[in-house]
Amino acid sequence: MFRFVSITLSLIFLMLLLVGAGILWVFWTYGKGLPDYQQLANYQPPVVTRVHAGNGALLAEYASEKRLFVPVEAIPPRLIQAFISAEDKAFYHHFGVDFRALTRAAFTNIVNYGNGRRPVGASTITQQVTKNFLLTNEVSIDRKIKEAILSFRMERAFAKDQILALYLNEIYLGLGSYGVAAAALKYFDKSLDQLDLPEMAYLAALPKAPNNYHPIRNRRAAITRRNWVLKEMQQNGYISDDEAGRAKNTQLQMSNQSGFDAADAPYFTEEVRRQLIRKFGKTSLYDGGLSVRTTLDPFLQQIADNALERGLEALDRRQGWRGPLGVLAEGADIEKVLAEQTARLRPNHYAALVTKVERRAAEIYVQGRKAIIPFELAYWAYPPRSKDGVRPPALSDLRNALSKNDIVIVQSPGSTPDLTQNNFDPALNHFALGQRPDVEGAIVALDPHTGRLLAMSGGYNFAESEFNRAVQALRQPGSAFKPFVYLAALDAGYSPTTRILDAPLVVDQGPGKPKWKPANYTKRFYGPSIMRVGIEKSRNLMTARLAMTIGMKKVQDYAKRFGLNDNLPLLLSMSLGAGETTLLRLTAAYGMLVNGGRKITPSLIDRIQDRHGKTIYRHDDRNCKACLVPQGWNGQSIPSLPDTRAQLTDPLSAFQMVSMLEGVVKRGTGRSIRKLGLVVAGKTGTTNDNTNGWFIGFTPDLAIGVFIGYDRPRPLGKRETGSTVAVPIFGDFLMRSQIDKPVIPFRRPNGIQIIPVHSETGERVSAKNKKAILETFKPGQRPGGKLIDVAPGMNMKIRAPNRTLTIQGLY
Repeated sequence: MFRFVSITLSLIFLMLLLVGAGILWVFWTYGKGLPDYQQLANYQPPVVTRVHAGNGALLAEYASEKRLFVPVEAIPPRLIQAFISAEDKAFYHHFGVDFRALTRAAFTNIVNYGNGRRPVGASTITQQVTKNFLLTNEVSIDRKIKEAILSFRMERAFAKDQILALYLNEIYLGLGSYGVAAAALKYFDKSLDQLDLPEMAYLAALPKAPNNYHPIRNRRAAITRRNWVLKEMQQNGYISDDEAGRAKNTQLQMSNQSGFDAADAPYFTEEVRRQLIRKFGKTSLYDGGLSVRTTLDPFLQQIADNALERGLEALDRRQGWRGPLGVLAEGADIEKVLAEQTARLRPNHYAALVTKVERRAAEIYVQGRKAIIPFELAYWAYPPRSKDGVRPPALSDLRNALSKNDIVIVQSPGSTPDLTQNNFDPALNHFALGQRPDVEGAIVALDPHTGRLLAMSGGYNFAESEFNRAVQALRQPGSAFKPFVYLAALDAGYSPTTRILDAPLVVDQGPGKPKWKPANYTKRFYGPSIMRVGIEKSRNLMTARLAMTIGMKKVQDYAKRFGLNDNLPLLLSMSLGAGETTLLRLTAAYGMLVNGGRKITPSLIDRIQDRHGKTIYRHDDRNCKACLVPQGWNGQSIPSLPDTRAQLTDPLSAFQMVSMLEGVVKRGTGRSIRKLGLVVAGKTGTTNDNTNGWFIGFTPDLAIGVFIGYDRPRPLGKRETGSTVAVPIFGDFLMRSQIDKPVIPFRRPNGIQIIPVHSETGERVSAKNKKAILETFKPGQRPGGKLIDVAPGMNMKIRAPNRTLTIQGLY
């Protein structure tokens, strides 16, 4: 007996020795070259970057993996208990590998072998973290051994809560959501602390196979799996029988995210995205968890979008009807066809099916109901003008424009103010006939004192074209450039009443080239006229003569100084706006006029913080030590900040230019805005053949720019100019942006003298004279002044790249 026991014990010892040696050999063989698990101590998971408007509203999110990192201390205990119950009951008791669960899984898999059932797993939460962070998804014995070894090492190096934090923030839970915080928002539109027990159980049910438990597509399977998690929580003592019973009887309801602000600014947001990539790179944008506070004002953005939409559609309607979107095919699904067409349109625009057409009305089917297009809201639908500009006869019968089964665009009458004429009062079931404009445009609004961009719309529909015409389209500004020629003259000592000869002018461009003969838009000549009239009436000949007098070198300098063009060619035509620029640059330059000639740089981003809340970028980089009050704010005086903006021009000249541009609105090409009763100034711009239309203007505290033109330049239409295409959009935006705001005058710098003069001759008159206006003068200036002229027969030579231009004066 003693001998038998000795042999048995020896064999057991030998077996244990062999097992131990085998384990050591496994650890030695597979433990070499494994990834460094210590790196997880400083792990920073990819986190979503959020872009906010100036009022804090969420505009956009950018992420390669949509994740919100939450420390384990901020995760509700019951949510942790739900995941432990579903994924690893012995998490707080094992050392990385659960041998009991492993044995149970092995036995189950042996029993089920050959039955076609999926093998049962036994991976602990630690093993899942190891696989997700340090290894691959390869299915092999080698990988499982490495996974176990790394799990043992991790359990020695990290606390259980650290491992849980890694797991709960990394796990994929479906619908593009990584981590429990992102999933809670995606599925239930709640933060973690707002989740109820059934919702926590559902999230814990997802790690095994998120797509198999979709709350809508696989609702029954999702509820079954959720209830299984609840049963496990009850068996583990985390919840009572009553709690489990009530939770199992709760409906599974998914809620869409509501965290985005109602204001939509796709062109603005896309430009912010491009700037972030240029400044920080794609990795920081999509994985860095940045918090970006932008300059956008959602209210101004909304009215900018609406004003541009209304203006482009009104212009397009004036060019005629191009036909329906299409014709409904026989047997087609009406609802599906209309839904697909509507999805491509701007908000509040709908695809409709024409079911019957009569002379004065068309019956339509739209948004699941019957409606009417009355003739009064479709009278514009005559064919487009012919190539020679001849307008077809006015529409008198809707049957000449529409047919049964046509699919057309309709919109509410309230969004088409240009169509409501003759006191027509539309009924509730009335819709206006619409069409997608061929013409494009852009509008921007910025703070002229800081350069903060408050609103930007770069086109009619971002879903159709992401090209941003506010910052990417280089176009000739036409007459909108002229104020900077006149500003250079004001800085040179001329006054608003300096007279300039308005007479024919010929420019010899060199051998073999045609002569350049600028002309006024009216094709008329007006003789000697004061500078103010030249800008108010947008006189080309006066501007060209003024540029000749001060020199194109100075004009080039002012174009660069105000950020319009970095290298304006030294050609006289450039003084009339032939040099290309962008809408944002031009609007910022006008902002520098109204702010007293101080330099501003257009900005879209106020501040950027990293994932830890540290500010890594601030647009206003002025130092303000007095702003830091560790003990808190308690009635201290407001800190005084230095004005570091460069002075680009004499503030007195800038104010004179503002006054002259105010005259454009009162008496000139922008006078249709005068009826608003606001303090506003600005300038129209129209290029050759009416291909581009502009209006850039400002109030004392807001600069606004509007550009209209086709992406492939062509005429806007017969008699369409900046006054007819851009001014109405500017006025629409201005009117709505200034509601409930006080009307204040332009700020006048010290030294400016105000003298009543004749609005056409510039001579001093009584303030009671019908033609009297209040003119602005610098110290030492008086009404009147010398005449700027190029004497008959006199030649002036202007150096230009590779050639010399000869200017000949004719009168």
